[in-house]
Amino acid sequence: MNILVIDSQGGGIGREVVKAIKQSLPDVMVTAVGTNGVATSAMLRAGANQAATGENAIVVCSKTADYIIGPVGIVIADAMLGEITPQMALAIGQSEAKRILIPVNHCNNIIVGVPDLTIGKLVTSVVAELSEDVLRATER
Repeated sequence: MNILVIDSQGGGIGREVVKAIKQSLPDVMVTAVGTNGVATSAMLRAGANQAATGENAIVVCSKTADYIIGPVGIVIADAMLGEITPQMALAIGQSEAKRILIPVNHCNNIIVGVPDLTIGKLVTSVVAELSEDVLRATER
């Protein structure tokens, strides 16, 4: 199972996601890809098994991921202060992976109908969804 965590800017959300996944599911492969070196570094320090940076890394890794996890902006071209290129958003959107998107209201992308939760609660929800899927997959 290959879990791809994508983040941008400072990598804070990605760092928390990687840390929580590795605590709950220590044996899964977590690949972290940041849109910049700071984001990548933060996720690698949090325990990602491998990491890369930039557009091509996102395009390539999206092809082989079973899950793609990140803020909802990763599927919106020019989101995250322009760090998400149209090619990145397209690769993530066209991936066969299951996408677990974190509803973060930033950069003029507002998701209505979703309560404004703390990052901690959002990360807990991500890990719960992922853990359920992993459990179902191992029962088959």
